[in-house]
Amino acid sequence: MSINTFLNRIEHIGNRLPHPTALFIWLALIIVLLSAVSAWLGTAVDHPVSGELVSAKNLISTEGLHWMLTNTVKNFVNFAPVGTVLVAILGIGVAEHSGLLAALIKATVLKAPAQLLTFVVVMAGVLSSLAADTGYVILIPLAALVFKQVGRNPLTGIAAAFAGVSGGFSANLLVGPVDAILAGISTEAAALIDPAYTVNAAGNYYFLVISTIIISVVVTVVTEKLVAGRLEQETEEVDADISLSTDEARGLKVAGYFSLAFIALLLWGLLPEQGILRDPATNSVLRSPFIAGIVTIVAIYAGLCGVIFGKVSGNYQRAEQAIEGMEQQMGTMASYLVLMFFAAQFVNYFAWSNLGSIFAINGAALLQSMQPPSTLLLVLFILVAATINLLIGSASAKWALIAPIFVPMLMLNGISPEAAQIAYRIGDSSTNIITPLMPYFGVVVAFAQQYRKDFGIGTMAAMMIPYSVALLMVWSALLILWILLGLPLGPGSEVYYTLPEAVR
Repeated sequence: MSINTFLNRIEHIGNRLPHPTALFIWLALIIVLLSAVSAWLGTAVDHPVSGELVSAKNLISTEGLHWMLTNTVKNFVNFAPVGTVLVAILGIGVAEHSGLLAALIKATVLKAPAQLLTFVVVMAGVLSSLAADTGYVILIPLAALVFKQVGRNPLTGIAAAFAGVSGGFSANLLVGPVDAILAGISTEAAALIDPAYTVNAAGNYYFLVISTIIISVVVTVVTEKLVAGRLEQETEEVDADISLSTDEARGLKVAGYFSLAFIALLLWGLLPEQGILRDPATNSVLRSPFIAGIVTIVAIYAGLCGVIFGKVSGNYQRAEQAIEGMEQQMGTMASYLVLMFFAAQFVNYFAWSNLGSIFAINGAALLQSMQPPSTLLLVLFILVAATINLLIGSASAKWALIAPIFVPMLMLNGISPEAAQIAYRIGDSSTNIITPLMPYFGVVVAFAQQYRKDFGIGTMAAMMIPYSVALLMVWSALLILWILLGLPLGPGSEVYYTLPEAVR
């Protein structure tokens, strides 16, 4: 079977799936019906820790109907991924609207030495996830033009940038909206086993910082050793101005000075033993207001940087324009909010009916009977996430769908929610670049068609599969090494999990 035929079949199957929001509506209805059937059958299991009997509860009963009616708003408002993401988007919206993010990407790529061009393009792509979709719409076409300008095949630039932006989507040197979204969903899922457990947005930070470097190196090597040699020369010229203006350069310089001052201010609050950003009771950094409020700090920093850049570059003439940036970016979150509303109902229905706990306990018992090592469990989960990603495009939608099942199941097998989350992120990111169901897949094909008219889905898949395989192998190996070395995944976040005495 050819790659094109294989991907067309996947596309056909994937297109038969409903919209992610519709999927959660159907899943919520299925949980309602399943809860009634399970309660009627008397489905119950013994909790492996407390020994208490966990019985299925009927959502169609009087109690269940009253609960659904009185908790619909609360389910949504208290759903962890909602508030944190909206706060982050306010600041990043200003940075994007002011032109700061686009200028930063251009400056990063254009200043790269010729011998480091591929690495810099890839690294910029990985870091662009902090700015949501900016990497797709700015960096990928820009990379093609830059490669063309230095006498290289523009399709090589597209391949490297796409692999960095999408294949390395989960990695970054800073905590961003993606971290907040996934951590919120993980927290909701972990509550099925331990209601007091919280996954903070920096829970995978240490691993992802190292991953950023590793991914950039891997994608660079695959580009130079495997992909570049297979690509034909471009067939059509495309001219565009990719230079950085004097005003943009001046704005970046002033924003850079502000960044240094902002970092110095944070260090002033963190380095002293009784620093203002440390926990006032224990003087700890790990459980400090700084870690708990990292999303707010990022939002404030991005927003102020955006305002400064806008003023200095001349893109902002009045203060109201920064507010327009917030409103514009918040407007793009409408579909996300609708999705999160129904995802919140599904997750909470799953929890209240006890079906999530029952599935997790039974699944954990099956895994325990097989007695696989933790590393094997996580590698298998990476492969599950990578496979699901071929059929469902949205990272947050997939995690909201499978986290309530896999997070509790892995917790009962001694694996932390943070470890489950990072395994998911590895699988999800690695196959982003080979599934036509990824929202920007068609957009990247269109970029490539500017240089080769016959460039299609199969061509894209053939070009990107080496990246996908390499990322899956190397990233999984990095996680295994991380576990063997016993390193924390983030501030206060370990690979292994033990139920606290309060839950026991």
